[in-house]
Amino acid sequence: MKPNILWICTDQQRTDTLHCYGNSIVDTANIDRLAEMGVLFEQAYCQSPVCTPSRASFMTGRYSRTTRCRQNGQKIPDDEKLVSKLFAEQGYVCGLAGKLHLAPCHPDICKGVEERIDDGYHAFHWSHAVGGHAWALDDYLQWLEKKGATLKREPIPGVRQTFYGNDPENRQGTWCTDEAISFIRANRRHGNPWFFSVNYFDPHHPFDPPKELMEKYMALGEQIPLPNYIEGELDNKPRYQRIDSENAYNFNAMFRYREMSELEHRAARASQWAMVEHLDTQVGRLLDELEQSGELDNTIIIFMSDHGEMLGDHGIYWKGPYFYEELVRVPLMIAWPGKVAGGRRSKALVELVDLAPTLLEASSLPLYPGIQGRSLWSLLTGETELNKHRDSVYCEYYNAQPWHPELPPQCTMVFDGRYKLVRVHSAGEGELYDLLLDPKEHRNLYHYPYYGKEKLRLLELLTDRMAWTVDPLPERLAEW
Repeated sequence: MKPNILWICTDQQRTDTLHCYGNSIVDTANIDRLAEMGVLFEQAYCQSPVCTPSRASFMTGRYSRTTRCRQNGQKIPDDEKLVSKLFAEQGYVCGLAGKLHLAPCHPDICKGVEERIDDGYHAFHWSHAVGGHAWALDDYLQWLEKKGATLKREPIPGVRQTFYGNDPENRQGTWCTDEAISFIRANRRHGNPWFFSVNYFDPHHPFDPPKELMEKYMALGEQIPLPNYIEGELDNKPRYQRIDSENAYNFNAMFRYREMSELEHRAARASQWAMVEHLDTQVGRLLDELEQSGELDNTIIIFMSDHGEMLGDHGIYWKGPYFYEELVRVPLMIAWPGKVAGGRRSKALVELVDLAPTLLEASSLPLYPGIQGRSLWSLLTGETELNKHRDSVYCEYYNAQPWHPELPPQCTMVFDGRYKLVRVHSAGEGELYDLLLDPKEHRNLYHYPYYGKEKLRLLELLTDRMAWTVDPLPERLAEW
């Protein structure tokens, strides 16, 4: 019997927003339950710290430069093959609810619905974002309208950057889950193997959680930690970080780090926890549906995020051309109760580009020759050691957002499990961190002579990793 695929992807979520990743305050009982069903990866890394290139990468199993979808606002080329298309070609019924973002979604270009390539999705319930913009054919907004509801944003006293948003019954996460459950039930009735992408928008900014959950976490007061920032730490780091510390995305003055009060910093963090707790309820609904229907043991479940969120750490909010752990290390857990032993944690270095080949191998489907990721299947089944997979992880930022036009950022990162090196190719700058001695990445060692040998080794490793982003397509057909 072919396994079903339930792929849950949140947007801009940090690992430290989950109890199973060490947050003792946030309530994520259902996501913790999912982690206990399968394998939780402690060192999973995205291939770009920005939405479109990251999503293009993990949906194809190819690096963002290889997909030619390196930037927000670019359209993934028609000849790229999403893993959803590969499953559709093998008889699966495929569906999506929520965000896709593999093409321009700015309302000036995207008037009705996001443009798509032949992505294999038979059911496509699209919702790009919540608040700030509107699209004529945004399914979530239409769902709200049919209910007689609207997008809600209420101010919070004493806080400028965070708001009370829609209550749980009217949130995008609830709508996504409703669509997923309807899809699962319909295909169960017809006996179809299915593949469904649940693409929640939370906890992406704007920070607008449900009021009741926000008040729950704001009541904790000083138990909410302030950002991980040391005064002066950006002085010898790439200039983009100093620019974005002054204004998020180099233009949003509401997130000027130095001008935000302690209450505002804590409110931003509380909003993340509140939104994630709401998503946890939705994950619980999905797990309950699979369990009650008897499909749980025949369903591969992935929970992950496309990238993280700075949340004031290192004096920066949102995301951009930087590669701190808060931004590039993401939650990842994979469960298949019928095949994969649960309750395990892996310290293996893994990349999100590895997910597509993992799903194909687990489902006994042919591997597409353009895929560059490495399957995690033998690691999941115990055939190889749980903590061994890669010697390094690699991440790219090729002017992925248009917020630094004076010197467009071209940056790459490599991390070997202890040392992290970032090269800012466009500015002749770099970063080097020893995460064993400096796990919070305050001290940039890039220009320290004592670390010259490690820097050279990592620069060589970085060039090697860049070399292997070369496209394996088209396939060689003969010796010459």
